[in-house]
Amino acid sequence: MISVPKHIQQLKPYIAGKTIEEVVAAYHPEKISKLASNENRLGCSEKANQAAVNCQKVIMNYPDPACNLLREKIADRLGVQKEHVIAGSGSEGVMQLIIKTYFEPHQHAVTASATFIGFLVLINSRGVGLRQIPVTPDYRFDLDAIADAITPDTKMVYLANPNNPTGTYVTKAEFEQFMKRVPDDVLIIMDEAYFEFASMLPDYPNSLDYRFDNVITLRTFSKAYGLAGYRIGYGVAHPDVIATLMKVKLPFEPALPSQHAALGALDDEDFLSRTRQMVESGRERLYRFFDSHDVTYVRSASNSVMAVFDDEAEAVRFTDEMLKKGVILRRLPAFGLPNCVRITVGLDHEMDHFEEAFKEVFALS
Repeated sequence: MISVPKHIQQLKPYIAGKTIEEVVAAYHPEKISKLASNENRLGCSEKANQAAVNCQKVIMNYPDPACNLLREKIADRLGVQKEHVIAGSGSEGVMQLIIKTYFEPHQHAVTASATFIGFLVLINSRGVGLRQIPVTPDYRFDLDAIADAITPDTKMVYLANPNNPTGTYVTKAEFEQFMKRVPDDVLIIMDEAYFEFASMLPDYPNSLDYRFDNVITLRTFSKAYGLAGYRIGYGVAHPDVIATLMKVKLPFEPALPSQHAALGALDDEDFLSRTRQMVESGRERLYRFFDSHDVTYVRSASNSVMAVFDDEAEAVRFTDEMLKKGVILRRLPAFGLPNCVRITVGLDHEMDHFEEAFKEVFALS
């Protein structure tokens, strides 16, 4: 047999939430509401769809390997130069590229516990060290403790802001104080996949406003723009960081339809506005519902809300029973939160379905 490195043998793969097809095959529910994966339940912009369709006539050609048109459009929106921007297969694709590029064997990364599991999978697949700092009792990042954990062998710190799956966020004051303690040679990944849902908060730090040379900001078209199936995102950083990453990235990613869908999505401010309105109203609806039924939850700056149960057994029972009724939710043991469940904000009829099923599961009137 071909030998496999020990760190790969020990790796636990990323396990996504159940698909609609899996739930239908297992339980045959009367209706389905997929509220597990933080997708945009509104769909995506018709301009994005049409742009992807229009490019099919040249689908025999490779896409632009440098993704110039999209990088230029993103750069123009953000007030930076194209040389500050790199595109990838989702923000995770850029994250993988960063991890692949920068680590020496003796170096390690630092992040919080209870954060995006995709980062943990990518770090562990690289075979470098990882230090995870516990979140606070209210599920927020302890930036002082994260800064304390930085050593001369720390190469990278990963911060998801807002965080997935908790929905909590680092404030401007916290971020500014943290950056004062970070050495210039430590790369900070600011994963802002949910930026569009948090950017209007007065104390939310847009990391691009600070122009730190050692910060790379990740954003995606998978969430607010509804292009999860196209797998496209981008990173913004100092041109030297981007130039280094461009040496390593696969030459023809993202795919041609993905690049064009993203270009179309950026032209539809109305769709983005409707998405934000749906998420904001849906979050408030979940808060009211949970308050009325004495469910503990964490207020969120993303497009999901995390419910907190007394123990893992109750969280398991809840998600299993909801699944049988066609409501797909995300239990969070892989994130280090075995007693928690993440609920994606959905359309009105999906939220109706959630509430109806919840009442049936707990025998509420």
